[in-house]
Amino acid sequence: MNKIRLHSTGRRIALMLLALLLAPALASAQDVSQEMFTVNNTWMLVATFLVFIMHLGFACLESGLTRAKNTVNILFKNTSIIAIGLLTYAFVGFNLMYPGDFSIGQFFGFAGMGLDPGPEGNTVAYADGAYTYWTDFIFQGMFAATAATIVSGAVAERIKLGSFMVFTTIYVAFIYPIAGSWKWGAGWLDQMGFYDFAGSTLVHSVGGWAALAGIIVLGSRVGKYLADGKIRPVAGHSMPLATIGVFLLWLGWYGFNGGSVLSADPELVSLVFVTTSLAAAGGIVGAMGASWTFQKKPDLSMVLNGSLAGLVGITAGADTVSVNASILIGLVAGVIVVLSVLAFDRAKIDDPVGALSVHLVCGIWGTLAVGLFSTNPEHSFVTQLIGVAAYGAFCFVAAFIIFLALKATMGIRVDPEEERIGLDVAEHGMESYGGFSITHS
Repeated sequence: MNKIRLHSTGRRIALMLLALLLAPALASAQDVSQEMFTVNNTWMLVATFLVFIMHLGFACLESGLTRAKNTVNILFKNTSIIAIGLLTYAFVGFNLMYPGDFSIGQFFGFAGMGLDPGPEGNTVAYADGAYTYWTDFIFQGMFAATAATIVSGAVAERIKLGSFMVFTTIYVAFIYPIAGSWKWGAGWLDQMGFYDFAGSTLVHSVGGWAALAGIIVLGSRVGKYLADGKIRPVAGHSMPLATIGVFLLWLGWYGFNGGSVLSADPELVSLVFVTTSLAAAGGIVGAMGASWTFQKKPDLSMVLNGSLAGLVGITAGADTVSVNASILIGLVAGVIVVLSVLAFDRAKIDDPVGALSVHLVCGIWGTLAVGLFSTNPEHSFVTQLIGVAAYGAFCFVAAFIIFLALKATMGIRVDPEEERIGLDVAEHGMESYGGFSITHS
């Protein structure tokens, strides 16, 4: 019996490998084989758990770039976000993002509550044999939670935990999927020809616009901007932790972008891996040069954000720009992120982790870069600009209204004394690193 099992397993593996090699030919066929269906679905699930790892990366990065006295609070938020994201996406978000029986033109569609794969949802007939209904949901659900994670770092160290969780629930349940439906749900921007491969705008800028609204409503941290106009640096407590977070995020991005191919097409997945990697490398070099030039010394936090800037920048066009263009996109993003961090600080917009610069500004750059560098002649800079403006108007206004409503009802900012002693003790009654108290600012 054991021999029969080994033989059967080896045969299945051989068939899967053969199907992977023949993917381009099979993809062009009208009917996808069961073996290719299995390969496609397996890769999509691998990509899903890579995107899941990104949430650990965000948790490490955000806590490392902020003060030790707020670490528990940040870790708690990042843990709750993945739960809120998945549950709201299962209950309402998944069916809001994709067309349904109830719709208002190409701006809003709804397919009902909850999840229902139907009779063909988990067969080769679903999505042309690229993945099952359940894989479709769980992959997209990971993306939904990511948008709220971006907001977490930008409003860190002074927002009330309860208010943040209410905001996250509303934003991920309704705003993110409605915005996503405009492109990924075959909505009006998709009909216009707007292109965003994996979410430079649909995930990163959607989160970035919400982060900007939150910062404006909240205000800056106590003591960050002095009365004489000087800016007081507030250093993070653990650069090793922040560095680990960035490498985890980079690893997860192979699922984020590679999974967005939506099949195991070997040629396209390989290209996306290369453009993603080179853009990240370009972002590091660009940020390194800009930081050394403008700050006179190379800043590790800038270089770390430079790699993320390159990754965000390439996400919109990873499958449609050339390898050389991906390097340039990342290089420019690395320079932009440094200049943006410095500019936001001078404007007294207090972003503890640089989320606005990485996700909003470089998300916009990456989306517009599709119009400049795409190898597809149907992609237009003007159309990309219209998409950026539409998402900015909708997401910023929606987030701003939600934050204002929370401010008027629950309140959104902790007391100055709670901020001084840290949210770990004030909100959670515990410390991140046992054995000592952190009560200084």
